[in-house]
Amino acid sequence: MNLWFRLLVMLLRRPWRRPVPGLATTVVRLRVWPLDLDFNRHVTNGRYFTMADVGRMDYVLRSGAFRVALRHRALPIVGDVWGKFRRELKLFESFEIHTRMLGWDHKWSFVEHRFVKDQRVIAVVVMRGLFRGPKGTVPPAEFARELGLEEQSPPLPQWLYEWSASCDGLSASLREEEYLQIQQ
Repeated sequence: MNLWFRLLVMLLRRPWRRPVPGLATTVVRLRVWPLDLDFNRHVTNGRYFTMADVGRMDYVLRSGAFRVALRHRALPIVGDVWGKFRRELKLFESFEIHTRMLGWDHKWSFVEHRFVKDQRVIAVVVMRGLFRGPKGTVPPAEFARELGLEEQSPPLPQWLYEWSASCDGLSASLREEEYLQIQQ
């Protein structure tokens, strides 16, 4: 099913969904449709990243992050996404996406999406992103304060630091390659 249709359904349900604190977990219930499948007749890997957008939009709207972004005239930017797939989802199966803010550093905010079926985590998608406005990137600590959270992030797991550092390393490597190509 198309992302736009899922987003529309989520928005139509929004008036009946309560606001949540910034560190709360939001839950969106979805179903697997034919356009979500690959040739193996299960949800294609890339579709998990697309469906995570629906969970993230629900979180952003319900947590108040959307209002903070509007005050800064900032847009959300996804920097990097990582996925872990444990089990498959098949046609017409229902599942939930549990979305929560893991924390932030000096530049990035980290959001986790857990795909859950029958109380079992079948996949996890982790995203690091930021909000960029006309004056540049909105510092995550400032954004957190405006959401009513402490400016200091909750403790981040070691694997998340390492993943973020590897993303920074890849970005640096790509910049270096581009620089060397320009020099030639």
